Parts: sequence; C-alpha cells; structure tokens
Amino acid sequence: MMITIDIPIWAARLRAQRRAHLWSRRELGKQMADASDESTRDRLPGQEDLAGMVRSWEAGERRPDELHAELLCRAFCTDETDLFVGDAAGTTLWHHLTGIPLMTESFSAEEEERTGRAIEDPRRADDQTAAYFATILRTYALMDHHPADLADALSPVFDTIEGLHRDVGSGIRQALLLLSSQDADLVSRMHYEAGNLSEALAWSDRALTAAHRAGDEHLVAYALAHRAGLRDTRDNPGEVIDLAVAARERVAPPAPLDAMARRHEAQGHAMAGAEDMCHRRLEESAESPETPDDDLPYLVDYPAGLPNALAAGCLIELHHPADAIEILERDLRGAPAGYTTAYTMARLAHAYADAYERERSAAIAREAFDLSRRTGATRALQELNLIQDDLHRRVHPH
Repeated sequence: MMITIDIPIWAARLRAQRRAHLWSRRELGKQMADASDESTRDRLPGQEDLAGMVRSWEAGERRPDELHAELLCRAFCTDETDLFVGDAAGTTLWHHLTGIPLMTESFSAEEEERTGRAIEDPRRADDQTAAYFATILRTYALMDHHPADLADALSPVFDTIEGLHRDVGSGIRQALLLLSSQDADLVSRMHYEAGNLSEALAWSDRALTAAHRAGDEHLVAYALAHRAGLRDTRDNPGEVIDLAVAARERVAPPAPLDAMARRHEAQGHAMAGAEDMCHRRLEESAESPETPDDDLPYLVDYPAGLPNALAAGCLIELHHPADAIEILERDLRGAPAGYTTAYTMARLAHAYADAYERERSAAIAREAFDLSRRTGATRALQELNLIQDDLHRRVHPH
C-alpha cells in the first residue's frame, strides 16, 4: 500500500527545507527579504504577512507566485525545478513523515533513497545507514543556532534510530545504539542551554539507557559526565560529585573525558565550599591532554570553551571573582556571537557583581541579555536572574 500525505510534495519539500535550516517561518520571510533586490523589495509584504504566506504555502493552500518562488530559491540556494518540481518525491515523503532534516547539500540522491528504503524496511539498514545519521549529528553539533531549534531538529533523528535498531541485524544494531546515545546527549545539552532542565534530564536518561544497551562503557562514562553538568549552582553538590566520580572510575576513560569529569567534580566541590578538593581536581584536569581518542568509534565532543567556563564557575562559587574575571574576559576575546558566548558573558557579569563592580556588571549584563535574546540562550538569562537575586539579598538580607 502506497503511503500518501494530504499536502502537495512541493509543500512538504518547502517545509522540510525550512526545518533543515532551523528557520522559523518568520525567519524564512526575513531570508527572502534579504535575498530581494531594490526592484522587488518594495513589493514584499511585512514580516508577519510574509510569515503567514509561508504557513499557507507549507499547508499547500496556495502555491508561491513567480516573485516569491524566486526569492525562496535564493534563500535556499537552489533552483525552482529542485524546490517545486523535483523527481525525489520519495525522499521528500520520508523526510516529511519522520521529521528528519532534509540536508540536500550533504547527501546524494542515491544516499537519500537508500536511507529511505532502510527506514521503510529496517532489515535493509547497513553501515551506510549509520553513516547517514552520523553525518547529521556531526553537522548539527557544529551549528550555533538557537538551542531549542537544534533540539527540535535532532529529536526526530533519535526517534527514527530507535525505531530502526529494534529490527536490524546485530552487526548494525550497536552502531545505531551508539548514535542514539550521542543524539540524545546532544538534545539534552540543547535543552539545558534552552533553560529546560527537566527535558535535559529526561534526554540524559535516554542517552544513558542507549549507552548501556550498546554495552559501551566509554559512552556510559561520557553520558554520566554530561549528566554531572546538568545542575544549577543551587542544586545538590553531592550528586554532581558522585556522577563525576562514577564517570571517571567506571572505566579508564580517554584523557579528554577524564579531564572533563574531574572539572565537573571540581564544580561539585566548589558548590559544597570544599576549596582544597576543588583546586586539586582542577589541577588534575589540567594535566590531561585535550586531544581526541582516535580509537573511539564516536566523537567525545564538548562545546569549545567549556573547560574554562567550568573553572571560572568554580572560582565564582568559591568567591574568587577576580580570577574568574581574568579567565572569562580572555575567553570572550574574538568569541562568536552564539549562545555559549551569551552564557560566558552572563557569568562574567556575575563575577563582576561578586567583585562589587556593579557598573561594570550592569554593562556586561545588558550585552549578555541582548545576545541571549538573539541566540535563544535561556540558561544565560537564568544566570542573569541569579545576579539580580544575589544583589537583592545583599541589599535586603532579611
């Protein structure tokens, strides 16, 4: 029985392309406006009206006219035949049904067709199927888009891999479980950056479960180390320490993972006020080389700047703001305007507040607030709220 959908293929392809770029309908409208020239810009409606038009196009209610079709092709860097005609109806169909991002620039038509057949019949899944999903994870792991948008893009990938590995042969099952764990870990991290701790913890549970099922102790340790970092500064330090110790003692971890686990343990000791233990773990972490282990079948990847951010966080917890300021200011030099930079700026504002440099703290907090709003860095906004709470307690101690 042939599967059908209730919208035209071109409408499904348009929606899949937008989702792959992590654009909202309003953002696609902005991209179209940016792609216009002087002769066409004045003919475009306002942003809200254009977003509404995108919604109607994706629903198949009407087809874009010549002007808007051209601007859509410019925004997506494609031509009208590929976007509106195309002969890859099956590819569009399975992307529409699964929600997996359609990354036309990363895969050939043959790779798309092969993956679609594997999703339709998991017995066809093979190493190339796993390689397809691994490419998606690597691509999105390097993007600095809004964390919530990244989580939304990668969640369907997890669901699809989970559906596949139950019915595939043993040879490919472990590879899919490893990818499932890595995907869940990345989704967890994005939810955390988006300020949603409960979802971050739920996805961390999925990452741990998949790692256990894969029987990969290194990946279990990686998931435990990541879990240790899913804690607010006001949370239970003992749990942070226990998770970090479990990560590095469960199995001899690769050097970068061992270093990160020790930094998370240092974070827990700092939260508990154990300064000596905190400094000891930070010193131990500095002795581990930060080079990837080529023997691992997956990438143990942490965001750039996280080691210094954790060290600075420990110093803030231990009331050494001057040292934290030195680290954070150095990290901000030349940093890209993404969600991780927004959080670094928020931590710097916190450090300046603890150093009683309120004007400097306020100035950086305003910059951090603006960047946080633009990049979807809700965790950075939560950090800024902590500064306000701390200042209020100092002025009104009772």
